Amino acid sequence: MSEIVWPEKYTPGTTDNYSSNEVIVRGLSAAEVWPYLNDATAWPTYYKNATKIGFDGGAGPEFSQGARFRFTTFGVVVECEITEHVPPAEGKPARLAWQAWIGGPDDKALDVLHAWLIEDLPGGRVRILSQESQIGKLAKEMAIKKPNPLINSHQDWLEGLAHTAAKASK
Repeated sequence: MSEIVWPEKYTPGTTDNYSSNEVIVRGLSAAEVWPYLNDATAWPTYYKNATKIGFDGGAGPEFSQGARFRFTTFGVVVECEITEHVPPAEGKPARLAWQAWIGGPDDKALDVLHAWLIEDLPGGRVRILSQESQIGKLAKEMAIKKPNPLINSHQDWLEGLAHTAAKASK
């Protein structure tokens, strides 16, 4: 199976907090899932922890390489920039990643890379993988909470994404 490609700064195990969530669903394809992840305005319909989606410079609602956007999550506004945008193609997984921060780009209270991989698997299955690596004070605080709110919230996101795509494909 494919894996996330990490910039060195965000290598899991070297940052202050890290989450990895995955679902594998039968009867869906990466092409059916992709539109619901690639359009941030769809997120609040299936993921309650993403609200107030906004875009900069004419970007959106679908993502593109380098697009800037923001959304509210865990009660705070997060500024984001798409760093990897690869729609699904025959035999190749979809890839989406963004760098996100709270605070200015040079003075981050939280610095994040959130990456997604959506790939078709044999037997008519799709794998949806979401991983996030975080640096900063807020990341350190979240990492020690039990249960880990990042892991639980992202699992809700994946399950909501899969459910929404499955419902639309029927």
